Amino acid sequence: MAKGRDHSEMDRLDNVQGPESQLDQWQRRRVLAIASAGGHWVQLLRLMPAFARHDVVFASTRDWCAADCGNARFELVPDSSRWNKLKLVWSLACIAMLVARLRPEVIVTTGAAPGFFALRLGQLFGARTIWVDSIANAEKLSNSGANIGRHASLWLTQWPHLAGADGPSFEGRVI
Repeated sequence: MAKGRDHSEMDRLDNVQGPESQLDQWQRRRVLAIASAGGHWVQLLRLMPAFARHDVVFASTRDWCAADCGNARFELVPDSSRWNKLKLVWSLACIAMLVARLRPEVIVTTGAAPGFFALRLGQLFGARTIWVDSIANAEKLSNSGANIGRHASLWLTQWPHLAGADGPSFEGRVI
């Protein structure tokens, strides 16, 4: 028996075993993984192994993306861009309802408008937020990525020369 622990504490620790143990339940997080369809979506899917031990809901702008999620839940959100303000407002409203309904503890995105909205709204609900800027942005950060940085709990770039002391950080590439 370990010094400083009583027998009942050791019994509790010994009973924590198996994939659905209390310890694993404590470590599981509600994760919203959201990205626009296309390249952003492909990059988000490359992060799937990181979500394996968590309760993840995927969201994207095209219904065909659901086929990529395996058994995970999928939510369709409206596509939008800064060029169509009405669609942008509709997308914001739908993503706000999604975040309010899911109450994710962590929100992960590889970009574009849906991810930007989800991260900003997630902050209001106390979620940790992770922005992984698209690898397509080799010369400079994406517009959304440059604007989200100060709001993300973790702000990442996939290019080492775009990393900076004030962010984003470079930790590798997903593609």
